[in-house]
Amino acid sequence: MNNLAYFFVFCLLASISHAIELDFCVGDPSLLRGPKGYACKDPASVTTDDFVYTGFRGERTISNVFGNNVTLAFSDAFPALNGLGISMARLDFGVGGVIPLHSHRTSEVLILAKGSIIAGFIDANNTAFYKRLQVGDVMVFPQAMLHFQINVGRTPATAFVSLNGANPALQLTTPSLFAGNLPADIAGQITLLSHEEVMRMKRMFGTA
Repeated sequence: MNNLAYFFVFCLLASISHAIELDFCVGDPSLLRGPKGYACKDPASVTTDDFVYTGFRGERTISNVFGNNVTLAFSDAFPALNGLGISMARLDFGVGGVIPLHSHRTSEVLILAKGSIIAGFIDANNTAFYKRLQVGDVMVFPQAMLHFQINVGRTPATAFVSLNGANPALQLTTPSLFAGNLPADIAGQITLLSHEEVMRMKRMFGTA
């Protein structure tokens, strides 16, 4: 075996050794967060409750302009996810509510728990993949694809999502254009909307 092969074997063993050094790393949100997450809580003080998240319980109040409520279960709220590279969220829709067109830096898996929604994504060729989902249906949204969900039932709807990243980020297309500091004339040029329509959108988000 040549030196290069020895090097690769050594690196593999070193990575395996590091991976099994700890069974888990429940984060300590009271400490500063680094690129790989929070520092580990003392394993001697970890309890079963650290591995249980109760933040998805109960009903939700729908009050925003899109008719939705999103409850996040990221590592700051659910420290047991620290270092695992996953995160979760609960999506609640009022009647007619939507999760508007948005993207993440991660992929997403959704399971519908209540109601009926249309969910879909648009690929780089501008092909839309969408379907009306019923309770128990699961849909995947590939990494970075623009995607959306719409409640098309006559009752509120609830879905749960999991994302393959500790900090998937969220960029909503419409607020990015109209709720920030992008000047109205530029927003109009890049969307082909009239100045009046751009200003109506900016007033909706309180930025005009």
